[in-house]
Amino acid sequence: MVQPSPPREAVQDMLLEAHGLTKHFRVGGFLRRGALHAADDVDLTIAPREIVALVGESGSGKSTVARLLARVYQPTSGSIDLAGRTASSIPLREYRRQVQMVFQDPYSSLNPVFRASHGLLRALKLHHPRQSTTKRREMAAGLLEEVGLTPGDEMLRKYPYELSGGQRQRFGFAQALACRPKLILADEPVSMLDVSIRIGVLNLMQELRVREGVSFLYITHDIASARYIADRLLVMYAGRVVEQGPTEDVLQFPKHPYTQLLLSAVPDPYDLDEPVSSDSGEPPRVIDPGEGCRFRWRCPVAQPVCSQQTPPLRRLRPAHLAACHVAQADS
Repeated sequence: MVQPSPPREAVQDMLLEAHGLTKHFRVGGFLRRGALHAADDVDLTIAPREIVALVGESGSGKSTVARLLARVYQPTSGSIDLAGRTASSIPLREYRRQVQMVFQDPYSSLNPVFRASHGLLRALKLHHPRQSTTKRREMAAGLLEEVGLTPGDEMLRKYPYELSGGQRQRFGFAQALACRPKLILADEPVSMLDVSIRIGVLNLMQELRVREGVSFLYITHDIASARYIADRLLVMYAGRVVEQGPTEDVLQFPKHPYTQLLLSAVPDPYDLDEPVSSDSGEPPRVIDPGEGCRFRWRCPVAQPVCSQQTPPLRRLRPAHLAACHVAQADS
């Protein structure tokens, strides 16, 4: 089971804070141009040794947020602070040493021409240039054993085609650990793995949090895995965070209709005869969406105000916020 994170009052400084994070992409041609709102006004905090899950369907903006935090994309507006320093003031190599990323597809993250250890050894050479080649190979073997790939010396010699999907993903985690980061952005790290080995990768993340003190932003569309591993949950829809709070609070007492829709799609093994509720509304509008709730086209309880004003995140329960005009706070 997941180990509890430090009590919030015991955390003096946040590891990462994002305020008003926004990313728009220009779309269209000469006669008509618009802006795709991939992320709008996202506020996000991650404490030391905390696992935060960012949940939502495909196209909701989760990976865009991860790439903004990794400084792959430059934000249209907003700010990122890392350990009390403005991200833009930190040299990129130093920032990347503290914030690493593990990608979704383990089959394309390794170059099939080289041994699987090629990227890991390059990362060690980049971040530990004064170490000898022999020493770096010893460090690489140690990293592989840390992520459960044993014996490390033997795994260094393998090519990607000799590895399973789970082993390739563990290579990705070893490569991320090469510079001993404070935060790992894990973008759908188990979505392309067999169900039987997903739990092993999730447990690895938990072990790294406890043993190495690494924080995680876990990006997923799978609520079940988020519940298993995350301390806090942020739900995204059409580029906006629509609900956030402690994982159990959000899943036990969902306030936003979109969160309720996501939960209704999770099969209940104790009531398989009950039909799964679904929506028949329009897909989200993210190109020049204008004011209003972006879920209103699919929302069963939408009101006129939902098309006129963008709902702000407001507190409905202790530490539990939702961006909904209709949702009621607990008395």
